[in-house]
Amino acid sequence: MSIEKPVKKDLTIYFFFVLFCFCGMLFGNVIAPLYSNLRVWGYENILWLFLASPFLFLTPYLHIPSFFTSEISNRKRLYKPLAIGAVFGIADILVIKYLLHPQPYHELPPFLQPFPYSIFLFSSGAFEVEIFYRLIPLTLFLIVGKYSLKGKFFKEFALVGCILTSIREPLEQMPEGNTYFILYCLLSGFIMNFIQARYFLRAGFLSTLSVRLGHYLFWHILLGVYVEIFELKTFLK
Repeated sequence: MSIEKPVKKDLTIYFFFVLFCFCGMLFGNVIAPLYSNLRVWGYENILWLFLASPFLFLTPYLHIPSFFTSEISNRKRLYKPLAIGAVFGIADILVIKYLLHPQPYHELPPFLQPFPYSIFLFSSGAFEVEIFYRLIPLTLFLIVGKYSLKGKFFKEFALVGCILTSIREPLEQMPEGNTYFILYCLLSGFIMNFIQARYFLRAGFLSTLSVRLGHYLFWHILLGVYVEIFELKTFLK
């Protein structure tokens, strides 16, 4: 199979995700007057997503699997990564919600949004994060590794790229609180991101996206549904 054919398929799927994000942005702007703290995307968020599309043409030369390559099963590409992300999401709920913040919320905090809008916002957010934390930076690391000293240290560049892109998010989102909580956030954030980076290299972009979707499903979406039903009693109102 030529390189062009899988890239075309990847671009088609990629732009479907962008369309999904666009629909979520429209939905958010429609319902924004009904909520005081709704997080809504703007057109600039959609435009930023197009920046990564040229990087899809580079992935075949770097031996990064295409989105739905037949050599990788859906279990490895989708189901197992989704389950891994779910474990991290459930762990965050147990530690942050039930150990550190057991009292009921009086309104949805910023990391939760009303259902079903939360599906659009956090799925779009997962897509955006994996573009700018995984697809673009790791591809750049691999390009440098491939063409530096004739690729002699390609694996080393890949490992350094995995480590640096994995520590970025937990450092940027370092919380306040006691030392144990900060260590938990740093360690769990790094481990999940490192797993994602390895999945990106071995099973492609959809696998790393699946990890984050599994995490967001529990931490952002299902927890939000729980809070709306049992604490705020405003579910779907």
